[in-house]
Amino acid sequence: MPQIRSKYMSTTESMLKSVNSIETMPLWQQIQWIANPIGYMETAVKKYPDIFAAKIIGFGNSIVFVNDSQAIQQILTNDRKQFSAPGELNGILRPVVGDSSIFSLDGDSHRKRRQLVMPAFHGSRMQDYGQLIFDLTNKVFQKIFQNLAANPAANPLAHNQKAHPSNRIFLVRDAMQDISLQIILQAVFGLYEGDRCQQIKKLLTQMTELFISPLTSAFLFFPSLQKDLGAWSPWGNFVRQREAIDKLVYLEIAERRANPDPNRTDILTMLLLARDEEGKGMTDLELRDELLALLIAGHETTATAMSWALYWIHRLPEVKEKLLQEQKSIADPTDWMSIFRLPYLTAVCNETLRIHPVAMLTFPRAVEQESVALLGYNLEPQTIVVGCIYLLHHREDLYPNADQFKPERFLDRQFSPYEFMPFGGGVRRCVGEALAQFEMKIVLATILRHYELELADRHPVKPQRRGVTLAPAGGIKMTFK
Repeated sequence: MPQIRSKYMSTTESMLKSVNSIETMPLWQQIQWIANPIGYMETAVKKYPDIFAAKIIGFGNSIVFVNDSQAIQQILTNDRKQFSAPGELNGILRPVVGDSSIFSLDGDSHRKRRQLVMPAFHGSRMQDYGQLIFDLTNKVFQKIFQNLAANPAANPLAHNQKAHPSNRIFLVRDAMQDISLQIILQAVFGLYEGDRCQQIKKLLTQMTELFISPLTSAFLFFPSLQKDLGAWSPWGNFVRQREAIDKLVYLEIAERRANPDPNRTDILTMLLLARDEEGKGMTDLELRDELLALLIAGHETTATAMSWALYWIHRLPEVKEKLLQEQKSIADPTDWMSIFRLPYLTAVCNETLRIHPVAMLTFPRAVEQESVALLGYNLEPQTIVVGCIYLLHHREDLYPNADQFKPERFLDRQFSPYEFMPFGGGVRRCVGEALAQFEMKIVLATILRHYELELADRHPVKPQRRGVTLAPAGGIKMTFK
């Protein structure tokens, strides 16, 4: 896919002379950012609290990291006045989601697309998803249990038979991705069964697994590595996976166009029925880009968040016990909205998203036509700025003992949208936030109520880069008791 040169690449270094810059060579910074993003950010913030300039992410020049909540509020609430949110700055996602998705659009086009997509993730639709999430969670866990019980000797994860004689060890991240992917397929296409659905599911899983490590994620950051050298090459493999997915998605679009059903409530149906001011609908390419964006973003991030939650719940017995006691207050286990409103379960989910935000940064903003004063610094026009969610969530002045998992902090205090922002903020806040939170709570409640699990390895699990996100290294091994 051709690279689009951005006007923001022409920003001169002198524009950022008033902001403290990390002094190491740009290439070395880029390598550090890809290989160890947490180490990179934590080292920088010790030297330059609140704000610093870094040479990463392939913009050609500096990008300003901000982790002060009031400054982030200024950035996100002054869209189109002081700061804009150009879709072209999200070019790192372009190989996957194209140029016509909600990530790539900006201005009125972006606003209209958000208005079109968001109803599928809000309101009464949540109640409709409750039973689906419950059923899929049980289906996935029963299948895992049965497979491990039927042939424990074949389990490649079970290396310690003395500790786990049943060998019933599985990767939590894989299980959560299976659940989350099927849920987003239902939301986007209105289906989670059938041959085509299973093919899309398999191919999406394979494609996202290509960027499972910092090493393979480097292909997203260095356009020079994006060379199709045949099916055996890393990028060539990705291109063929993408083409196979495109074929199935375009086939689904064609069949829906040929047999329209206005009674369906999935996202594809809504997008097919949408018309602009001139009465024109979306092209197949526009539909493809939007569907891929929702499919990828709608399951990868939620799967990671649920995996981290299960890790902490089973690492800290007191957290698990409080959740089990709270669940006893729900007489009807299918009362999804009552489960969703449970205060301690909500606090556990929030603390998970705080200590392990899946997205490290907000989507980039750019300073508009006039220079902007931020935290006492002067930012010149076209300067690129990001809110650093990870560093914000680990500020000791906001979250004392920030490296400790303490759900109670969310019961004791109400944090502002610019102090706690796992779903980003402003005009590019995640459209699937409501579904992600609902899904996370129903999945966790279902697992706690029906399955006895424990960590297979008591060693701490560290986050590592997975594409543009952070995920648990190794996937988190657990076992059935």
